[in-house]
Amino acid sequence: MTTTITASKASKKGQQVDTRHVDQLIRNYKKERWIQNTQRLGKADSLSAWYGMEELQSFLQLAKENQADGIKMYFGVYPDDFAEVPEFRGRQTIVLVATKEKLNEKGKTVNKDIYIQNEGKPEILAFNFSSLCPPSCPPNDTLDTYPETIGITILKNNNQMIVI
Repeated sequence: MTTTITASKASKKGQQVDTRHVDQLIRNYKKERWIQNTQRLGKADSLSAWYGMEELQSFLQLAKENQADGIKMYFGVYPDDFAEVPEFRGRQTIVLVATKEKLNEKGKTVNKDIYIQNEGKPEILAFNFSSLCPPSCPPNDTLDTYPETIGITILKNNNQMIVI
């Protein structure tokens, strides 16, 4: 039997991090995974997945309406014959899945994926189809810059933005 954990007892995960932390994670990923993925694929694998704020907020609202208390982010890979967006074929992605924290029969806390009814059938409550980079990167990005750069930095100072 699965028991729902009350909202006051739901564990808190995640925190804001600084630039150094992000830079280290991305550089490690590029060295430890991305280069090998790119060589195996024969084309640059994706380095990032971008979602629009409005679409993301809509998904989060739908998740809340279905009693989600968290979002699980799964790493995934599009199939080699992916017809919907051929540029995504073989590239990695991130799919977001709404979850609810519960206690399993052993009393251990687990984050269960949420399923909703869709035309009388259970369907996972999930979100995908981001803008992947590559292939959708700014025109001045090249494969040569990927190992060293992580993107742009925006600094806000006295109501002015500076892009570095």
